[in-house]
Amino acid sequence: MTKDVEVAEHHGAKDYHDPPPAPLFDADELTKWSFYRALIAEFIATLLFLYVTVLTVIGYKSSTDPLLDLDQCGGVGILGIAWAFGGMIFVLVYCTAGISGGHINPAVTFGLFLARKVSLVRAVMYMVAQCLGAICGVGLVKAFQSSYYNRYGGGANTLADGYNKGTGLGAEIIGTFVLVYTVFSATDPKRSARDSHVPVLAPLPIGFAVFMVHLATIPITGTGINPARSFGAAVIYNNDKAWDDQWIFWVGPFLGAAAAAFYHQFVLRAAAIKALGSFRSNA
Repeated sequence: MTKDVEVAEHHGAKDYHDPPPAPLFDADELTKWSFYRALIAEFIATLLFLYVTVLTVIGYKSSTDPLLDLDQCGGVGILGIAWAFGGMIFVLVYCTAGISGGHINPAVTFGLFLARKVSLVRAVMYMVAQCLGAICGVGLVKAFQSSYYNRYGGGANTLADGYNKGTGLGAEIIGTFVLVYTVFSATDPKRSARDSHVPVLAPLPIGFAVFMVHLATIPITGTGINPARSFGAAVIYNNDKAWDDQWIFWVGPFLGAAAAAFYHQFVLRAAAIKALGSFRSNA
């Protein structure tokens, strides 16, 4: 009887071991159908993300156009735009998490690569698929509503008047830090092991993080925090202002993602201390 209790206690402890890091180079991935299926999932998810969200942005701008003399309270407003971005991330991460991990954002992919969650091959190919999907998604918006698209800025990210580039860069860094930090926390396997009795729906906090960041930074940069989103809109709209500010929407999110990866892995999870302790025990 005592032995049975000990066994039960051992199983109830939910012992946890860090998963091994992903290899830096994994050429074998290129021979697996699951890898290409993941790329297709990232492409389609980013396409749908840009299609719905850019249409929402254009719809908001058209409803607030003083020349059309429409009800100024009849549109979705900034709150609705934030919900569109956050809601679509929630839906698409939920749909694709089991196939590709549900990145839908080169900054998220970059952060996970730095944390050795994905290989370099997968990270690069994911970013390519995401950018192509974004271009195609915005292209569909322009094809269906070309007059509104050109008139209302094509949903392109630009720095708002009255803000300098440093402010815009800082907004993108902090906004992406919030997003990627949430991704790491919501998908932490240690949380699943410790709190396995509590259902954790990772897409929900991730989508909510996107929603909150949009509320804060739409007035500053239109909210990038996703280089594929900004790049796809810039390619199709092809405006000088959008291209002049484009670097903000790559440098900022990548710096924010790197900071979030470092904070979660080396501060909260103390990866450096664990590695040092393992080195000393083997010495």
